[in-house]
Amino acid sequence: MRGDLVRKLLARVLTTGLAVLAFLVVALTGATGWGLALAVAALAATAWERRVRPSADGLAETVLVAAGILVGYARRLDDGFDPALAATALVLLGLVLLVGPLRQAGALEIRAANLPVRTWTPLVAARLGDALLVLLAVVALAAALALPAFTALAAALLVGAGCGAVALDLARRRFRPPAGGGPVGRALRRHQPEFVLHFSAPPGSEYQVTMWLPYLERIGRPFMVVLREPELLPAVAAATRAPVVLCPTLKALDEALVPSLRVAFYVNHGAKNAHLIRFNQLTHVQLHHGDSDKAPSANPVSAIFDKIFVAGQAAIDRYARAGVEIPADKFVVVGRPQVEAIEVRREPVAASAHPTVLYTPTWTGHHADANYCSLPVAETLIRRLIDRGAAVILRAHPYTDKNPASARQLARLTELLAADRAKTGRPHLFGAAAARELTLTECVNRADALVSDVSGVISDWLYSGKPYAVTDTGADGEHFVERFPLAASGYVLRRDMSNVDQVITDLLDADPKAAQRWAARTRYLGDFPADAYAEAFLAAARRELEADWAVPAQRAVV
Repeated sequence: MRGDLVRKLLARVLTTGLAVLAFLVVALTGATGWGLALAVAALAATAWERRVRPSADGLAETVLVAAGILVGYARRLDDGFDPALAATALVLLGLVLLVGPLRQAGALEIRAANLPVRTWTPLVAARLGDALLVLLAVVALAAALALPAFTALAAALLVGAGCGAVALDLARRRFRPPAGGGPVGRALRRHQPEFVLHFSAPPGSEYQVTMWLPYLERIGRPFMVVLREPELLPAVAAATRAPVVLCPTLKALDEALVPSLRVAFYVNHGAKNAHLIRFNQLTHVQLHHGDSDKAPSANPVSAIFDKIFVAGQAAIDRYARAGVEIPADKFVVVGRPQVEAIEVRREPVAASAHPTVLYTPTWTGHHADANYCSLPVAETLIRRLIDRGAAVILRAHPYTDKNPASARQLARLTELLAADRAKTGRPHLFGAAAARELTLTECVNRADALVSDVSGVISDWLYSGKPYAVTDTGADGEHFVERFPLAASGYVLRRDMSNVDQVITDLLDADPKAAQRWAARTRYLGDFPADAYAEAFLAAARRELEADWAVPAQRAVV
């Protein structure tokens, strides 16, 4: 997205510009102190760039900074040729050349959390770049204080020893792999997981996994989670007691696939899913991370899975409507277990003197045809809700800040709600209070009505039985309901907000679509007993692990 691109370009310009400037100041002027200060600033910029661009290659800039620091060090000492400083220069040159390849090699190693095994080499290798930056900063400080060169040499040799240990262990793993697999593979064989959740997605997508982890744990069988991107490991590992294994390569994936595994679950259509689907001894089950009428919810790639767990008949119809032919026996209706804690309410909203409205704008998507975001026109909606006397819970999509325009629009809505809360005392919720301190289920339970873009939030909300409105952000007009059938049992809010007052009245007063909404609830979320709603999913999952399990039959619609 544009915001990420701007940050990456700014980081690149700062890193390169400060490195060149530091070297020129030290080499061509007598301002050694200023040159060393600029060198430290360049190191800080390099560290920031690595946070923004983890794959950034700053070799040339690091060489320039190191050269500038060493030239400045020699000037500060002013003792002619210094063997210790020459040795420091050689060690630093070796480290600058070796740290990058060692980091890359370490990143290809299998890693694990929540397993009784220590994989120190990948962890140390991942920190070598930071260690080099700290070392250069230490050498710059030693130069500024005119400390003996042996001080810098000792620090350089210490970091060099760490690099040497990593290099030796990586070489041993490559050329003399341990018999019976590595420590992670051995620990997994002892754990004997029966199923695996495979996940590949950009950073920030952890919610797709964490929403399923409590229910995977309730299956009551040992399992593990396999991740393909290192940025996801800390958050996912903190959300479960099950082993979480990072497999950046196919070789690492092969080591993690222990013989006890029988089923593989997936929560999206990531391209790397194909790396695991090639193991045909497993039963491959797609769970999805939400149910909505968005185009990706009828992805033809779903056909490659052995089973597709769906929330209700509407999901099956969605594939057919999109022209995606999938055999009927691949579909299993299991409901949407994440809604089990949502409170069901049958009384009308009009009974509430001070209604609360949940507004959940989605993000702009990766492509124009998946852009259902209503933030550009949402200010009118928020103002009308405030005029109506409603309290608003504003809960935006986690990816909203990936688009600078969306981030600005969201900030404007936050300002409006904050100002009204200060003026009237209405309990508006926004920012961290709505997005992190409360779960989506808690937001749903607090609200009397929903306004949402086309997203999985509507399907979850549908379980509550409360009224909702759907924003038509495209140019579909009268065909909007044809494309997004769930909107038929809600109130469609036009993009130009020309019917916003009527929609708010329908939501909070008349609610003429109440009966239609309850029928849609069964089609989209199944018809399972409320006191054991999640059991439909748990039973279906166990059925794939044990042949004598059967999915409970749905009740007849009354």
